[in-house]
Amino acid sequence: MAREGSSIDKTLAVLEALAEYHRVTDIAVATGVSKSTVHRILQALVTWGFARPDGLGTYEPGPRILTLAGRVMHRFDPARQASGALLALRETTGFTTHFAIRSVDEAVYVDKQEGRRPYQMPSRIGMSVALHTTAIGKAILAELSDEEVLAICRRTGLAPRTPRTLTSEEDLLTHLARVRAVGYAVDDEENEPGIRCVGAAVFDHTGQVLGGISVSTLAMDMDMAGLEARAPEVIAAARDVSAALGAVAPTAR
Repeated sequence: MAREGSSIDKTLAVLEALAEYHRVTDIAVATGVSKSTVHRILQALVTWGFARPDGLGTYEPGPRILTLAGRVMHRFDPARQASGALLALRETTGFTTHFAIRSVDEAVYVDKQEGRRPYQMPSRIGMSVALHTTAIGKAILAELSDEEVLAICRRTGLAPRTPRTLTSEEDLLTHLARVRAVGYAVDDEENEPGIRCVGAAVFDHTGQVLGGISVSTLAMDMDMAGLEARAPEVIAAARDVSAALGAVAPTAR
């Protein structure tokens, strides 16, 4: 609500509401700004190209919004946007943190922060990893429909990476149902022997799953129960990254 805000606050509130509402009355209700002020702001936005009248007494977002968005997205670096949350997660957990983005049927690491343990993870920026074997990958898959997951399974073949890898479609779908229920995914030595991870999905400005973040440690350093106890921190960091990428805060599970 922008009722008590400055003129700039009111203008920004109206501009944001224009993405969802088109009638002056609806925008006024959504923002708490008077109809006369909304109308005046819309006229200014029309002049600047951020809104356009449709000739029926309602308004649509203007072409200048797309132009500005295009310029911003051209320079937009998801890894840079995620770095602060990734570093903070590394500091609070002490574990190695990763940010990976989905690339068709796999995920690619775009950022990594080494943990404060006396060892390093074998992962590296630019490395591709399977979706069905990793915590990040399974967090991504859990945000897709079962039909999409099965299509990926049939393209990739669910190749085993370790004896603990889920290689059956039925087992994977059952596992993903749990991921959806708890909000995070685990990799219990399924991608690399001796390495455990917990991951959560990251969303972009359209609300679609973009990738995920994770914390990783050696199995001898932390049992699965201990690592899963840090899942709330991973989920919170994933939400921070999603917010930095323009995603609307998800509904609590």
